[in-house]
Amino acid sequence: MEVMVVERPPEFLPRITRSYSDCNSRRSDDSPLVRCQTSCSSSLHRFLVHSAAECSDDAICKLIADLDSPSIESKRLAATELRFLAKHSPENRVRIARAGAVAPLVALLSHPDPRIQEQGVTAILNLSLCDENKSAIAGAGAIRHLVFALRFGTPAARENSACALLRLAQRDDLRAAIGCSGAIPALVSLLETGGPRGKKDAATALFALLAAKENMTRAVEAGAVRPLLDLMADPESGMVDKAAYVLRRVLSLQEGRRAAVAEGGVPVLVEMVEVGTRRQKEVSMLSLLEICKEGAGYRRMVVREGGIPPVVALVQSSSEKTKEKVSSPPT
Repeated sequence: MEVMVVERPPEFLPRITRSYSDCNSRRSDDSPLVRCQTSCSSSLHRFLVHSAAECSDDAICKLIADLDSPSIESKRLAATELRFLAKHSPENRVRIARAGAVAPLVALLSHPDPRIQEQGVTAILNLSLCDENKSAIAGAGAIRHLVFALRFGTPAARENSACALLRLAQRDDLRAAIGCSGAIPALVSLLETGGPRGKKDAATALFALLAAKENMTRAVEAGAVRPLLDLMADPESGMVDKAAYVLRRVLSLQEGRRAAVAEGGVPVLVEMVEVGTRRQKEVSMLSLLEICKEGAGYRRMVVREGGIPPVVALVQSSSEKTKEKVSSPPT
């Protein structure tokens, strides 16, 4: 049986663009063993196909044709095989896309059968690891369908949709389109209600999307500040660093600073400066600086929460770059 290698997004900054694939493959019900229960001979053939180092162009075209089959099982198995073929092979990702797989796979992203949808989402995710494929994926209307899967799919489909949107968001020209598609509220929902992996995927995708200023406004309007603060205040979440970096981007916007203060963000940030890791201390200090820029009233709030002594102590031991940021006068 194939040993599934699960690759996850990077721990976080600054290497956010590292490739990863098949985020939730270990949760899939499409192992070779399960497929054998459907059809031993067919499963064995397909297992050999996706396990092979090379796959012929004819085999790929046959799988793509099966995506349009009236048979639900044929669709699912074809999407699964294409997913595995694209999982670890950069060459296969290009070959599969050039053979015309993108459009029929995108059509599966809104399929009513959740297993087919999940395999389609994961196949698109794996194809999106190749930069050359991103234009074709977006051009086939994948963004809208990925948002649909992000909102209504299985837990694995939601998480892999977030991963795929992250990959597309690494292109500057696609961030605005992804934001306009309704992805931000759906990602905030995953941040609030998803499992540990889903929350991490949502935070990573939001960080990439918030490089576009218009998406920052959408994030504030979608209520992103509250769940980010909740995750920052909970060391057991394993999300403190990720949430802190996303919040830092939100705070560059006036509406974000005001939302953070209204949601009780100052005490959370002050506590991070006092007891967090070195990275957490520095990012929370810079976030407090952003809040202080909003006006004298907010600066007095930071003083009342006891934020000055730990900030001063941290500045004295920080890098020159951080010191320059802290010493810049409020605007």
